[in-house]
Amino acid sequence: MAETEAPKHGIQVDLRDQVAIVTGASQGIGRAIAVMLARSGAKVACVARNAGKLAETVAAIEAAGGTAAAYSCDVTSGESVQKVVDEVAEKWGKIHILVNNAGITRDTLIPRMSDDDWDSVIQTNLRGTFLFTRAVTRPMMQGRYGRIINISSVSGIMGNPGQANYAASKAGVIGMTRVVAKELASRKVTVNAVAPGFIETEMTEALGPVVLDEVKKRVPAKRLGHVDDIAGAVLFLASASASYITGQTLTVDGGLVA
Repeated sequence: MAETEAPKHGIQVDLRDQVAIVTGASQGIGRAIAVMLARSGAKVACVARNAGKLAETVAAIEAAGGTAAAYSCDVTSGESVQKVVDEVAEKWGKIHILVNNAGITRDTLIPRMSDDDWDSVIQTNLRGTFLFTRAVTRPMMQGRYGRIINISSVSGIMGNPGQANYAASKAGVIGMTRVVAKELASRKVTVNAVAPGFIETEMTEALGPVVLDEVKKRVPAKRLGHVDDIAGAVLFLASASASYITGQTLTVDGGLVA
């Protein structure tokens, strides 16, 4: 398989009549998740700040025969998040799936890390996940069904120099996943995390070819992952087959932290 070739996933999941919210859906992993959920029949609310790129995601879904809508949102604002969740529930009746994918990096070594470098990453990656999770819990609990899938990172498990803020935010996502899973299990709402390794995205491209070549040497699979590797894991956790899986972190990293 060429490194940029999408994996051929054989998993077949029927999400017809289900409604999903995907944050950070304007590009990369988030867009791949939104497209895959829509391909499986879900109506997908695509959330991000960039309205132009969101429109591209929605257009791609609709061109393939799926159903989607764009919602521009600051995921760090509780008011904005609640407004999106209320509008999605009003538009499509229920909310079955939430994928907390929105995230940013502000990489630098700790002696040079500014207050804003720290705060902006924690606010987007951890607070944003908290706000959307809190907002969907009521409709999911009332419907006695839900799938919450949080995108963490291997950085939150193994650490990575220059990413104290990012690693802290993603480790926090894993901890929150475990707690919320226990709180919601009796209402038939599962809460899990997916921890990607190094995936081919705009974010990893910024590392440059020299760094990426070194990364590939460290990965037992000897390649970077594809966005559809992550989307496929999310699709499984969103499916009926994963109804007894909750509080878990699924690492998708080519064996990096095995």
